[in-house]
Amino acid sequence: MANFVHEGDLPDGVFAGASIIAIDSETMGLRLGRDPLCVVQLSSGDGDAHVVRLKRPGYDCPNLKALLTDPAILKLFHFGRFDIAMFELHLGVVTAPVYCTKIASKLARTYTDRHGLKDVTRELLGVELSKAQQSSDWGAQTLSADQVAYAASDVLHLHALREKLNVMLEREGRMGLARAAFDYLPHRASLDLAGWEDVDIFAHS
Repeated sequence: MANFVHEGDLPDGVFAGASIIAIDSETMGLRLGRDPLCVVQLSSGDGDAHVVRLKRPGYDCPNLKALLTDPAILKLFHFGRFDIAMFELHLGVVTAPVYCTKIASKLARTYTDRHGLKDVTRELLGVELSKAQQSSDWGAQTLSADQVAYAASDVLHLHALREKLNVMLEREGRMGLARAAFDYLPHRASLDLAGWEDVDIFAHS
């Protein structure tokens, strides 16, 4: 297992032949429109992670954009709603097709209200994730070794989580609902960007 750091974009062919890529991002904060996208981390499930420090404000990353929009590659997230919105806002692409382990967890693990990545990974995989670097300066010119390790940890377990959650979704008869929710997710992200971030358009009031 190894972590690779890239400046600006993914190298050519780094995920050739992959059909499912786990993806996460790091930003300067959690406000759309205020906080810039800084880092994108990815893994094909082989134990390696690729951490891309994006070049702002131009975001010239054609290989990354091509991967995000490739219809033959499933993009795997945990709380993908935010990452997908960030990619649409800053990279100008709509990410699809997608799978979100947080949505899957909420549909499958109805016995709990703890659906954060750390909680789900602990229960289903027996792995304890550290969140010590979550609030660090992701806009820095150089990423620290601790930041790279943290970024990598957020994508290295998503493939295994998807497998565990799929078993639960199938068992409970909710896989169809999950697929429909995943298909809707890019549209939910677009609604966030259009100003409906805090509004449930399906609510009565």
